[in-house]
Amino acid sequence: MVAAAGHERVDIVDEHDAVVEVTTRSRMRAERLRHRAVFLLVTTSEGRLLVHRRSDTKDLWPGWWDVAVGGVVASGETYHDAARRELAEEIGVEDPDVELRPLGGGSYTDDDVALIGRCYGVTWDGPLHFADGEVAEARFVTYDEFQVLQHQHRFLPDSLALLGHHIEQFGEISTP
Repeated sequence: MVAAAGHERVDIVDEHDAVVEVTTRSRMRAERLRHRAVFLLVTTSEGRLLVHRRSDTKDLWPGWWDVAVGGVVASGETYHDAARRELAEEIGVEDPDVELRPLGGGSYTDDDVALIGRCYGVTWDGPLHFADGEVAEARFVTYDEFQVLQHQHRFLPDSLALLGHHIEQFGEISTP
């Protein structure tokens, strides 16, 4: 049986990514405790970037747009396993042969969140399926279309901070 989102167990980590405590997701959010997260930049083989709008029921930044599929790493879960789980939960990609290309990572902290994230790149040309209700809408866009959307909507700042360099590289590759 899966725990309700607020009762999920989460590893709280120090600035070196060492676990210092295990607590609930709701406490982690309420107290802005540093935790682990994964970010997956999904592109097609034709060079289009997946962007999506989060559901209005998300516990952080509801209704905002994001350039990354991903989320909180569960207690005891590896970053890699969390990335696979998030791909399946958020966009229905369960193919074990899909390559998760490491893109680095880092720390991110603002008034809403404190985390250490690992980033991955994924190429996917297959169908998307939004089973868990976390994604309200999604589309594949060119870099130029992303730039327009970024000026029209709020995008998650942690994803942009951790993946910004890779998005710029995507722009250099996908812009003729």
